[in-house]
Amino acid sequence: MTQSSKDVLAIGIDIGGTGTKYGIVNRDGNVLFSGEMSTKKHSTIETFIDELHEQLSVLIERAGGIDRIKGIGMGAPNGNFYTGTIEYAPNLPWKGIIPIAKLVNEKFKLPVVLTNDANAAAIGEMMYGAAKGMKDFIMITLGTGVGSGIVANGQLIYGHDGFAGELGHTIVIPDGRMHEGTGKKGSLESYASATGVRLTALELLENSKEDSLLRTADKENLDSKVVYDAAIKGDKLALQIFEFTGKILGLALANAVMFSSPEAIILFGGLTKAGDLILKPTREHMEENLIQVFQNKVKILVSHLKESDAAILGASALAWEQQ
Repeated sequence: MTQSSKDVLAIGIDIGGTGTKYGIVNRDGNVLFSGEMSTKKHSTIETFIDELHEQLSVLIERAGGIDRIKGIGMGAPNGNFYTGTIEYAPNLPWKGIIPIAKLVNEKFKLPVVLTNDANAAAIGEMMYGAAKGMKDFIMITLGTGVGSGIVANGQLIYGHDGFAGELGHTIVIPDGRMHEGTGKKGSLESYASATGVRLTALELLENSKEDSLLRTADKENLDSKVVYDAAIKGDKLALQIFEFTGKILGLALANAVMFSSPEAIILFGGLTKAGDLILKPTREHMEENLIQVFQNKVKILVSHLKESDAAILGASALAWEQQ
């Protein structure tokens, strides 16, 4: 390759349950070109990869052609770093074990590395964001689901099979709410995700006589954004929903702190836009559930990186690490 290493670029792809974001990134962490497409409309992995190739090919040409691209890094739910497969991802339309790294490699003719989507976000945060310089932190992504990436002693924790760090599927309420994707009851993801906020809203509306702006919302369109809009107007039921969500999240974070003693917990994703409505009860309930030796030591920070950029940057960083 004739270009200097400074001219070489990497592709970062973040596959989410609803949409997939992708970008072409330089070594300084600048996303030069980016775009997104629907994940959920593709019932087969083949049509998904076809569209991804079609969309990215345009950006690759704009970036100077395939010869400038070092490789592709991907973040996906249940993405296995060791095997390059997505395995039984409850939030994705494709079931079973999908050899996505192999399929993308065959389509693009570029080296491909895969990891869990939250792990990719954690790498992005460590290289370019709020966790820069930290050796111990936990990244929590609060989106359609709840993902997490755990960094301890400066290393991302993968575990023996590549699946460590699934805090979203830890049980916070025994025999609690059913998680449709996994069939398990009472997981953190069932309560602290955007989906969980919607379910809490529907439950409270049904079980409470409280007057609320949420009663005027169409149930089909009732989502965390509608709850937020009502909460900032002082709606009691909406405020109660965020208080309850923060309580559950705070409890789960306390358990995570006592397990790995991080310097900080970094929150990323759509729900963080609720600001103190979610952060205040989360902090209070985390501290309340910690034993004394851990209290008032762990920062809860919101990601410094632009929405979507953390996962794209983290995924692309995987490509830089490959020789």
